Amino acid sequence: MNRILFMVLRLLFKAPYYTLRIWWCGKSKKISYEEGYRWCQFATKKANKAGRVTIDSKGLENIPDKNGFILFPNHQGLYDMLAFLESCPVPFSFIIKKEASKIILLKQVIAATGSMAIDREDLRQSMKVIQTMTEEVQKGRNFLIFAEGTRSKEGNKILDFKGGSFKSAVKAKCPIVPCALIDSFKPFDEKSIKPLTVHVIYLPPMYYEEYKEMKTIEIAGEVQRRIQEAIKRES
Repeated sequence: MNRILFMVLRLLFKAPYYTLRIWWCGKSKKISYEEGYRWCQFATKKANKAGRVTIDSKGLENIPDKNGFILFPNHQGLYDMLAFLESCPVPFSFIIKKEASKIILLKQVIAATGSMAIDREDLRQSMKVIQTMTEEVQKGRNFLIFAEGTRSKEGNKILDFKGGSFKSAVKAKCPIVPCALIDSFKPFDEKSIKPLTVHVIYLPPMYYEEYKEMKTIEIAGEVQRRIQEAIKRES
């Protein structure tokens, strides 16, 4: 948490402007989610620089050329979104748990990027979010969802991926892009404000032809396996 305070202090005079601009992107119907994403990305890069965090991105060539795909990374904490907002050159919306959606600024980022909060204890609401995401992906929007459902609290060790997180991909018949996060827990979990590097690895996508005969739980297991192997190679 020390690094969050450090970021805020170093951006003390600029943060209000960034926040207001992102808020306006979420409020104005004339501003596309792509433009909202770019503003969030701009502010994120400034925040990461202020917080002395470097994002090392690999595998950007694996991001599909055509829009309408879903990123599936492992989940290490609140910092994860900052890593993706800086590193991903293609705009995306994301799915986040309801509790996290109430955090200041994150709430504005959700609105600006056309993202959605999901209540995993409300089956009807969860199904509605999944259906909406499916429809938006079919229209060409990209999404990011954490298939573990909750953050891992054991560093770079990941939790089991949930099959239900892949229902939208199966229904939309879209590319699935596994993504490996390494050391993304460190910026906000550790007390140090020393410079550090977070690694984001975009792995080769799984296209519909590859997974169409698989059950969602099998898809989840395969995506988890690929991410685990990437983390092991790079750690």
